[in-house]
Amino acid sequence: MLIIGIAGGTGSGKTTVVNKIISLLPPGEVTVIPQDSYYKDLSGMPPEQRSKVNFDEPAAIEWSLLVEHLRELRDGRGVDMPVYSYLTCTRQKETERIEPRDVVIVEGILVLNDPTLRKMMDVKVFVDADADDRLIRVIARDCVERGRTPQAVIDRYQDVLKPMHEMYIEPSKRHADLIVPQGGSNAVAINLLTDYIDARLKRARLQR
Repeated sequence: MLIIGIAGGTGSGKTTVVNKIISLLPPGEVTVIPQDSYYKDLSGMPPEQRSKVNFDEPAAIEWSLLVEHLRELRDGRGVDMPVYSYLTCTRQKETERIEPRDVVIVEGILVLNDPTLRKMMDVKVFVDADADDRLIRVIARDCVERGRTPQAVIDRYQDVLKPMHEMYIEPSKRHADLIVPQGGSNAVAINLLTDYIDARLKRARLQR
């Protein structure tokens, strides 16, 4: 199994990079573990307090569960991944069954911050993008998918996203083996990464 970590700021194009990698590899070879599925459950907290929680710092993630699930997958066992609701800031009763695949991509803004998780990764990628481009994507996404107003998104960007990016996400770039500028539009970097993954998989199959 090849474990790939893909990090980068909110709105940097991480999901686009992941989807392009999946599309370039044979069907059924890749499974994706989103960091966002492992936000701590806040169902015991009043709704008005949940909206004030900082979701862009490492303390918001249940890293121990993410690491445990990744180890299970690496050992050939399936896991029941949490399903998180951005609207209620709680984990749902249902889970998503994830089975082991030749390639596991762990994707999220903070996945290069946790040292235990980093040590499990065979390849560490940081998707880079201009701050203005990231903000535009965040406004478009949060208004459509999370029911926020443009002003609320801008306020959150200034109060939380920008300082957390500078404190945690940008510094994690130094742990990356590959930096992908221009996000999902960088076809050269994505093709290089995909070719590397494909070569590693072919080598592993020959050694079986």
